[in-house]
Amino acid sequence: MILYSMPSSGNSYKVRLALALLGRSCETVDVEYQTEALDQAKATGALPFGKAPVLRLDDGRLLPESNAILFWLGEGTDFIPADPYERAQMLSWMFWEQNQHEGTVAVRAALLNYPHRRAQATPERLAELLDSGHANLAVMERRLADHDWLVGGAVSLADICLYGYTHTAGTRGGFEMDRFPGINRWIGRIAALPGYVGLDG
Repeated sequence: MILYSMPSSGNSYKVRLALALLGRSCETVDVEYQTEALDQAKATGALPFGKAPVLRLDDGRLLPESNAILFWLGEGTDFIPADPYERAQMLSWMFWEQNQHEGTVAVRAALLNYPHRRAQATPERLAELLDSGHANLAVMERRLADHDWLVGGAVSLADICLYGYTHTAGTRGGFEMDRFPGINRWIGRIAALPGYVGLDG
């Protein structure tokens, strides 16, 4: 398999993390923002939706979108709950991550860290994202304040999915993570999983 991965992206990172936790090897092609490698990957059709991550399967088929890749990788593993309701709960968290969480936590970090996004980082926009991001983190905190994992009693794809942008929300996004002790304990649990790799590898 080949993973087209943007090194700085939480969406790409969560796929690299899942591969590491599963002990699966995969060739990685780095396609960072504003690089020739990204332009070439787009030109050759390697990125069907024009963005990373994309997993090229052994038979050549391309699978875009981070959470779809996570679900494909997780098939037949303990990262997908056996119970149908818990499995649906896992998907609910994964849908929410893309629909709500990423649009605040990840976007604020992008505005602060990517030079080509700086023009959008107005004080008003940053303040709005800070408030809405804190509200989304509070949703996670309500669950993690008295549970080890987002779904059921074990780590699932929901945790890997949400970890991608949450674990750098303070350092990259300027969110006040001391407000979320449950999330911080959860971050530590994920970092202690066998096979864990950090954002920088």
